[in-house]
Amino acid sequence: MNFFQTLSGLLESQAAFAALHGFVSSFLFCVLLVMTKRWHGIFTMDHTDGVQKFHTAPTPRVGGISILLGAIIAWDQVPTDVREMLTPILFAGLPAFIFGIAEDMTRRVGVSQRLLATMASGLLAWWITDYSLTRVDIPGVDWFLSFTLLSVIFTAFAAGGVANSINIIDGFNGLAGTASTLAFIGYGMIAWQVGDQTLVGVCLVMAACVFGFLLVNWPMGKIFLGDGGSYFVGFSLAWVAVLLLERHPHVSAFAALLVCAHPVIEVLFSMFRRMVKKQHAGHPDRLHLHSLVKQRYVRRWFPYFPDDFDNSITGMLVGLMTLPAIIAANLFFDSAWMSATAFAVFSLGYVTLFARMARFRWHSPLAFIFLKPKATN
Repeated sequence: MNFFQTLSGLLESQAAFAALHGFVSSFLFCVLLVMTKRWHGIFTMDHTDGVQKFHTAPTPRVGGISILLGAIIAWDQVPTDVREMLTPILFAGLPAFIFGIAEDMTRRVGVSQRLLATMASGLLAWWITDYSLTRVDIPGVDWFLSFTLLSVIFTAFAAGGVANSINIIDGFNGLAGTASTLAFIGYGMIAWQVGDQTLVGVCLVMAACVFGFLLVNWPMGKIFLGDGGSYFVGFSLAWVAVLLLERHPHVSAFAALLVCAHPVIEVLFSMFRRMVKKQHAGHPDRLHLHSLVKQRYVRRWFPYFPDDFDNSITGMLVGLMTLPAIIAANLFFDSAWMSATAFAVFSLGYVTLFARMARFRWHSPLAFIFLKPKATN
């Protein structure tokens, strides 16, 4: 069976039909939230004050509700095997979602509390499925992960880290939605290559639900993902990666990391530069890659367009920057060495681009990191 026959069969499958339900439901729920914002806006609006605020009008920040509801509706339509795999994601993702939504509505839930809730989601998913990361394809580290307790703790940290990384990049219209949709598709393509049709169905459903939100979020920014959405989607991505690695031992852990390369590198580098400046790791600023892309390039390329337009262009542009890493992950998914090399290349490329925008000239990425830490001031 060739690729096109397989693709045709997938699109005509029950999982695809369920994904369509999830997409339509997510989209319609987003539209409904936008149309009724005058009733719930006192709780759900994201106002324009704040160092990381780039929008120009108060906007509902509870798009995560639509994604979760869309996934639940799709869950009722999927085949039994896909439903069994999707159930733990939806159930275990609730702590991450609830604490995120609580922050969206009250602004009183701290970063540490949300991170712990997402880690709790990882623990809950392990308890339900008995899956945890037992390898990262690094000699020595894999030995430690052979112990169940260490494996479970590491899995919880990984789930929290990926979820936080999606929250970090959620800065412009379309950015987190595009990156997450492409990431689910990327994992689904690897799952398809190794013959895991069940995981393909899960990825298809989740990608469709996020895409339904994306169509309302971009380009006009009528609704935002919010912390509830970013933490739930981030946890879901993390758990799909865990399933992919544990169900298929020949899939490289670095390939799974490559699919989420942009958000993961963003959060790690943000922690590093804040540490250099002796700031708290969660300290907000406008020195994320997407912020610099807007300031240095998009505003110059589109000088006469309104700020909202610049936000949307930046979001889509940076979101699509995840594509090369996802393509590399699909090409090298069965080679730990090639996947690790590709991740190193993308990491150095990120730092090089960041240095260029921060200093207005090209730098060696290693020199920028180790010799000139004050470059991010």
